[in-house]
Amino acid sequence: MRRPTVPRFGALTVCLVAWLGVLLAVDTQVDARRQLALGALTWFVLWLACRRVPPELRVQALVVVVVATCAEIVGSLVWGVYTYRLENLPSFVPPAHGLVYLAGAALAGWAAPRRELLVRIALALVLAWGVAGVTVLPRSDVGGALGAGLLAVYLLRGRAPEIYAGVFLVVAWLELYGTAIGTWQWAAEIPGTSVSLGNPPSGVASGYVWFDIVALAVAPRLLALARAVRKGRVRALTPATSTEDTSS
Repeated sequence: MRRPTVPRFGALTVCLVAWLGVLLAVDTQVDARRQLALGALTWFVLWLACRRVPPELRVQALVVVVVATCAEIVGSLVWGVYTYRLENLPSFVPPAHGLVYLAGAALAGWAAPRRELLVRIALALVLAWGVAGVTVLPRSDVGGALGAGLLAVYLLRGRAPEIYAGVFLVVAWLELYGTAIGTWQWAAEIPGTSVSLGNPPSGVASGYVWFDIVALAVAPRLLALARAVRKGRVRALTPATSTEDTSS
């Protein structure tokens, strides 16, 4: 199976991470109405970012937006595993998932000459965080430790470990920062169970990897379908154009 390609855009990573940091900080100071403006701005930033990446990565980011938004609705609004500050789903969250994916993929591309080092760093950090959550951290994090173990498997055996590693580093920073400033908070236990969770859980990025897996699998098919439809339209228009030219 062909390994997915990633762009070498170090500057793109910095810009996207900076935007996400500013976005979350501003969100702590606004009401639900002003959140709509943040959402519109974030969609615009996603549009700009997508213009700078190859078509396949662009489609992957959009697939992540769709899949992650469904997961947000279930995980936050329905299940209550975590809760946003205003107890809603902020309008900037769906496009922000696309930005997180692009930032992680761009980081992986930028670090491509040292791909194995990037994966090793991510693996060491997630395992250390997972162990700390069930040993030394003040809040028990059994659920996070399970997720951390799953993420370790992805990093060791997954189809695109460098992308998983890049996304993990972005997500880890985003989760630590977002929970620290109060943009969202994780429940002490997974609702309906006695499985404890950290704030944030150490293995939260394992959920993002599921989004990545779906995006990597679906994006090439969507691109192929779009190209087939485009070629079909061109073929359908060509005879009509030729007939008009002949009659004239």
